[in-house]
Amino acid sequence: MLEDLTTDKKVIGIKQSQKAVEDGEAGKAFVALDCEDNVKQPFLNLCRINNVQVVMAESMEQLGQACGISVGAAVAVILL
Repeated sequence: MLEDLTTDKKVIGIKQSQKAVEDGEAGKAFVALDCEDNVKQPFLNLCRINNVQVVMAESMEQLGQACGISVGAAVAVILL
């Protein structure tokens, strides 16, 4: 699942990801298990309300690497 992030059009980070979900542009969301709950829970609720599939990543480091960036990422979204 994380390999989709290497080729598909995506946004990385909580603000851009929230906007994509709210605007109906999110195809699939990825959330790091080790990100802070005050980031994770509201985003998971937003995805549930908007019927966006969520894939959990083991860590922020793993998610960042899958996105092709050199730092960790809490959330990322593949765009429609």
